[in-house]
Amino acid sequence: MDDEYFAIPVTYQGEERDFTSRLLMSGYTHKLEVEVDGHLISFEPDEDQNYRAILDESQLNNSSKIDIGLLQAIAQVIESTIK
Repeated sequence: MDDEYFAIPVTYQGEERDFTSRLLMSGYTHKLEVEVDGHLISFEPDEDQNYRAILDESQLNNSSKIDIGLLQAIAQVIESTIK
Protein backbone atom coordinates (compact mmCIF):
# COMPACT_ATOMS: atom_id res chain seq x y z
CA MET A 1 0.00 0.00 0.00
CA ASP A 2 3.05 2.27 -0.07
CA ASP A 3 2.09 3.87 -3.39
CA GLU A 4 -1.57 4.50 -2.63
CA TYR A 5 -2.29 8.11 -1.77
CA PHE A 6 -5.39 9.36 0.00
CA ALA A 7 -6.65 12.66 1.36
CA ILE A 8 -6.92 13.62 5.01
CA PRO A 9 -9.62 16.31 5.38
CA VAL A 10 -8.86 18.82 8.14
CA THR A 11 -10.79 21.88 9.25
CA TYR A 12 -8.42 24.42 10.78
CA GLN A 13 -9.17 28.05 11.61
CA GLY A 14 -12.48 27.83 9.75
CA GLU A 15 -10.90 26.53 6.54
CA GLU A 16 -11.33 22.98 5.25
CA ARG A 17 -8.27 21.53 3.55
CA ASP A 18 -7.34 18.13 2.13
CA PHE A 19 -3.80 16.86 2.67
CA THR A 20 -2.30 14.25 0.35
CA SER A 21 -1.07 11.33 2.45
CA ARG A 22 0.18 7.78 2.27
CA LEU A 23 0.61 4.96 4.75
CA LEU A 24 4.11 3.55 5.21
CA MET A 25 4.43 0.17 6.94
CA SER A 26 7.62 -0.95 8.66
CA GLY A 27 7.60 -4.21 10.59
CA TYR A 28 5.05 -3.95 13.38
CA THR A 29 4.65 -0.20 13.15
CA HIS A 30 3.52 2.39 10.65
CA LYS A 31 3.65 6.08 9.91
CA LEU A 32 1.73 8.43 7.71
CA GLU A 33 3.54 10.72 5.31
CA VAL A 34 1.51 13.90 4.81
CA GLU A 35 2.23 16.77 2.43
CA VAL A 36 1.72 20.03 4.33
CA ASP A 37 2.36 23.28 2.45
CA GLY A 38 5.11 21.73 0.31
CA HIS A 39 6.73 19.80 3.18
CA LEU A 40 6.55 16.04 3.69
CA ILE A 41 5.76 15.52 7.37
CA SER A 42 5.73 12.08 8.97
CA PHE A 43 3.15 11.29 11.65
CA GLU A 44 3.79 8.27 13.82
CA PRO A 45 2.12 6.86 16.92
CA ASP A 46 3.81 7.18 20.29
CA GLU A 47 3.56 4.59 23.09
CA ASP A 48 0.06 5.85 23.99
CA GLN A 49 -1.10 5.66 20.34
CA ASN A 50 -1.22 9.46 20.05
CA TYR A 51 0.25 10.73 16.79
CA ARG A 52 3.17 13.11 16.65
CA ALA A 53 4.67 15.01 13.74
CA ILE A 54 8.28 14.21 12.88
CA LEU A 55 10.24 16.93 11.07
CA ASP A 56 13.88 17.02 10.13
CA GLU A 57 16.15 19.94 10.92
CA SER A 58 16.14 21.27 7.35
CA GLN A 59 12.36 21.67 7.52
CA LEU A 60 12.68 23.67 10.74
CA ASN A 61 15.35 25.93 9.25
CA ASN A 62 13.37 26.56 6.05
CA SER A 63 12.26 30.16 5.60
CA SER A 64 8.58 29.16 5.32
CA LYS A 65 6.98 28.68 8.72
CA ILE A 66 5.28 25.41 9.57
CA ASP A 67 2.08 26.02 11.55
CA ILE A 68 2.30 23.88 14.69
CA GLY A 69 -1.44 24.26 15.31
CA LEU A 70 -2.13 22.85 11.84
CA LEU A 71 0.11 19.85 12.56
CA GLN A 72 -1.80 19.28 15.82
CA ALA A 73 -5.11 19.44 13.93
CA ILE A 74 -3.88 16.87 11.40
CA ALA A 75 -2.72 14.58 14.23
CA GLN A 76 -6.16 14.86 15.88
CA VAL A 77 -7.90 13.83 12.65
CA ILE A 78 -5.54 10.87 12.25
CA GLU A 79 -6.14 9.79 15.86
CA SER A 80 -9.92 10.08 15.53
CA THR A 81 -9.81 7.95 12.38
CA ILE A 82 -7.51 5.26 13.79
CA LYS A 83 -8.96 4.89 17.30
